[in-house]
Parts: sequence; C-alpha cells; structure tokens
Amino acid sequence: MGYRVAVVGATGAVGRELLRILAERDFPVDEVVALASPRSAGREISFGDKKVLKVQNLETFDFKGWDIALFSPGGAVSAVYAPKAAAAGCVVIDNTSHFRMEPGVPLIVPEVNAAAIGKASRGIIANPNCSTAQMLVALKPLHDLFRIKRIVVSTYQAVSGAGKDGMDELFAQTKGTFVNDPPTVAQFTKQIAFNVIPHIDRFMDDGATKEEWKMVVETRKIMDPDIKVLATCVRVPVFIGHSEAISIECEKPVDLKKAREALRKAPGVILRDEREDGGYVTPIECVGEDATYVSRLRIDPSVENGLALWCVSDNLRKGAALNAVQIAESIVEQGLLKDGQLFRRNEVPDEDED
Repeated sequence: MGYRVAVVGATGAVGRELLRILAERDFPVDEVVALASPRSAGREISFGDKKVLKVQNLETFDFKGWDIALFSPGGAVSAVYAPKAAAAGCVVIDNTSHFRMEPGVPLIVPEVNAAAIGKASRGIIANPNCSTAQMLVALKPLHDLFRIKRIVVSTYQAVSGAGKDGMDELFAQTKGTFVNDPPTVAQFTKQIAFNVIPHIDRFMDDGATKEEWKMVVETRKIMDPDIKVLATCVRVPVFIGHSEAISIECEKPVDLKKAREALRKAPGVILRDEREDGGYVTPIECVGEDATYVSRLRIDPSVENGLALWCVSDNLRKGAALNAVQIAESIVEQGLLKDGQLFRRNEVPDEDED
C-alpha cells in the first residue's frame, strides 16, 4: 500500500532534503506533492533521480485525501496551515518549533520514543530541534544503562541551521576576506566567517538563549522529565554538520566497556572512538550521512558517575528531514494510519475496527 505525501516548504533546504530522503529510503508513496509559497509556485523540484515535481501553492491547496504532510516552511506558516491539514485528515509531521511543547502533540525522536507517536490527539507530531535530536540519539542507550540525571552540553552549530541565507552569508564573508571586502552582517549578530558566535535565537530573561532553552525542555519531554540540562549553543563557520561536547552525570556507576557496547548496538549511532590522531569524527565527515557519530568517549573524573563524549551529525538530515521521514516510517510500521486518520493508542477503537 502506498501513501499520498505532501512536502510543505519544499523549496527550502530542509524541504529539498525531505524529498531526497523520501526517495532514497523508498518510502511507500503513491503520490507526492511539493508545496510552497505563491512566489515559488510553478517552479520545478527534483524527487529522486528521475521525477520532477511542479511546486504548488500552499495557500490554495486542499489536504483532504492526503495521508501525511511533512512541514518545514517556518513556524509562522506551520501555525496556520498545519492545523488545517490535520483537520482535513492528513497527519502532520512538523519540523518547526511551533508545536513542540504543546499538549497533545508528541515530540519524537524515533530511536528514543517512537511509542509516543500513538499519543497524538491533534493529528500533529513535532520534530525536535536539530541539536536535541542528535544528542538524544547518542544519550538514550547511556540513559537506559546508567540513568542520566544531569547533562552539560556545548554545541558547535553549522550555519545551515539558519537556512540558505545563513550559508550564503558565510560563503560571501569568507570569499570577501581574501579580496579585502568588508563583511556584510545580516543573518547573524556578528561576522561568522573565521569566528564563533555564542548566540543562537533570542535571549531570554534568565540569560539563556531560546536555542538553549529548547534543548532543556525538549530533552525532558522526549526522554525524561527529571533530567537537568545546561546548554551553551554556539554558531560556528561550518556549512553543514552540528557538533556537541557532552558531559553527563548518572545515578548509577558508569562502566566504560558497557557504554561502548551499548553505543555500538544503538540504532542510529556509529561509535568511532580511537585514541589516536584522527580517531574521531568531525562535522565535514558526517555530511550526507544518516548516523549520529560518537567519539572521544571517556570517564569524567570531575563528578561522581560522570561520562564525557563528542558527537556529530548532519543537521539537515538527522536534525530535520531524516528524523521527520523516520517518524512517517514509524507511523506506517506501527499501523497507526487507519482510513486516512492517525489511530491513537490511547483511544479504544470501535468494535468494527480490526
């Protein structure tokens, strides 16, 4: 059985990646539609190696009869059109931050909490922040073993997290440096080329940025409400691929051998931890890859039951598009689509439903 799938925000970096990954993973589609703003309507966009889609206007599109909609158009657009799609009976998987902390909307990383998909009560499922997603893929097997009670994480986030305009700004500033052109700063608060900026998203009253706040509250919603998290999120002059230096404090004594074994077996994780020059993974090596790579695994002697690690992942894939497609795959695998509707496990089905 195939499904009718809509990709909303199809002309953006994540939207294009969504279409690419749907094709790569042979998601069972009967029909795919690419949706974007009126100014992008009529453009052509690739779906796989052979098929070209003509972009349609989101504002006039009727979602009735469509099974799944993968949204990545920006929070303000999702706020308007995701509920409309859900009301039409189309299951929405939203990449923006708009619905993540709302009740009745599961926040899903399939390797961590796929079972929570069935608790959706509004027809909308949220994709977490890119940095949260890769961190929890790496930490879930360790949490299962040792019960993490505190996480301290510093992120090194690629400019693609700010979209195509962020990537263009890094490119222009880098090129301009070699011809003595003064840098134009528009997408970031300071020059990003040859620099790092400890500021992503707006500042909040407590001094944290909203990006840091997201990592705190999303970790609690997805993995464990009792975990304490301190995050420092930094933008770095890398085009694609987020990196994170993570220290965890656990309730149980940490066994390094068991930690390695658990990470080697964990879905979505590749452990490459060789204590030699180059025996670790850097962001440029993870581009185009599905896995979250874990390196530099070692005991943290500064706290009781402490462990430190380094992880990298392609933020456009696992941090966004891949995770969304994996959610769609989980919906299909769990048999949660019935008669075009998301069947909720917390409801009792009618007697005539099998």
